[in-house]
Amino acid sequence: MMAGQELIGHYRGKKAADRRLREEELRTVQVSDLCRRRLLNYADTFNELSKSYDGEFQPLWNDRQRLLSEKRLWENRQIIREHLAEMAKIMTEVASEVVCFCPMEERKKRMITAALKEEGIRVENPSYLPRTGEKQAIALTLSTDRKEGISGEEVADMVSVLLDRRLQLSVTSPCRVEREARSFILEEEAGFLVLTGFSRATKENETVSGDNFAVMEAEKGRVTVMLSDGTGSGEKAGKDSERVLDLMEKLIEAGYSIDGAVNLVNTALFITGEDRNHPTLDICDIDLYEGSCQLRKAGGAVTFLKRDEEVEQLKAGTLPLGIFQQVDIPSIERQLQDGDYLIMVSDGVIDALKGQDYENTLEEAISGIREQNPGEIAEKILRMVICAGGGHILDDMTVGVIGIWENSGGC
Repeated sequence: MMAGQELIGHYRGKKAADRRLREEELRTVQVSDLCRRRLLNYADTFNELSKSYDGEFQPLWNDRQRLLSEKRLWENRQIIREHLAEMAKIMTEVASEVVCFCPMEERKKRMITAALKEEGIRVENPSYLPRTGEKQAIALTLSTDRKEGISGEEVADMVSVLLDRRLQLSVTSPCRVEREARSFILEEEAGFLVLTGFSRATKENETVSGDNFAVMEAEKGRVTVMLSDGTGSGEKAGKDSERVLDLMEKLIEAGYSIDGAVNLVNTALFITGEDRNHPTLDICDIDLYEGSCQLRKAGGAVTFLKRDEEVEQLKAGTLPLGIFQQVDIPSIERQLQDGDYLIMVSDGVIDALKGQDYENTLEEAISGIREQNPGEIAEKILRMVICAGGGHILDDMTVGVIGIWENSGGC
């Protein structure tokens, strides 16, 4: 009789636990759904605001000065309209993004928890986080009592060995496991890896270069390299190009597409109306999972794709930023292979070779390079260009080299 009562009690307890679990899951879904609805409402509001700025330009005055002022006001309204629409698009995409944590198998969960516990690491809620295609990330909450903490990369290596998978710490995860419990994401290693190297020379009689560059690594295996050449040279040109790259980085991190970010930066410069503030912007966006790249150029110089001894020139006849209200920058797309190099240069490098069939001259020189380290390649190209210019540096020069290799897992 007692055994029957115990069985009934166990059944009721299990049923109550299952109900609590379902209620907890339901609360989570309700909170996520509430956030989603609020984001979509915000997106609708921004879309409506965007539409309120729509309309063709209809001049109300015959006076030229008033007409010009009216046209500038209308252009500014169109700029506001476009970026309100872009913000609405970002909110809609975020609201539509479903984050679904799938439970991990109990055996693997116990194995990870026990193994990391031996290293002084507490593990909570290890689970799978689906990615696009067949890729799958692992999400865990980690903490430790060790004073010095533990490297997140060490944890990724340990979990990789335990699960027999090549995992790496996501770029948005904390660098170290510390006392406070924090969430970490371990992602499948990409099929390719890149190394970058840059070499620069400042114009004679100047102390600050007008060129600047930035390398961004994002989640989901993307690396974006940007090079900007400020108008002229010196401190002001350097600040202008630095401001462009800083704004681009912030916009991309906020969720803007690269094209959307370029358009916003362009219109921000256009609104200022400065005649001598038209920096160039050269962008190389690489997908490390697919091994592909997209180039966009707003006045940027030619980029070279080196594959063994073959060299291809990648260029587009576009103007620098801030000249027109709208920019339409075509994307140059290429599939990359193991051992390829992309060489980005600023205008100063090309200008130093003028009168010598400069682009083909540089292509031929790049074809003969045998070095494999991107930094050494960049340094060699810069030295060669300076020598070709008789040792004079008449403009700021920057050479950026991106090397791409298949990820063999040996690193």
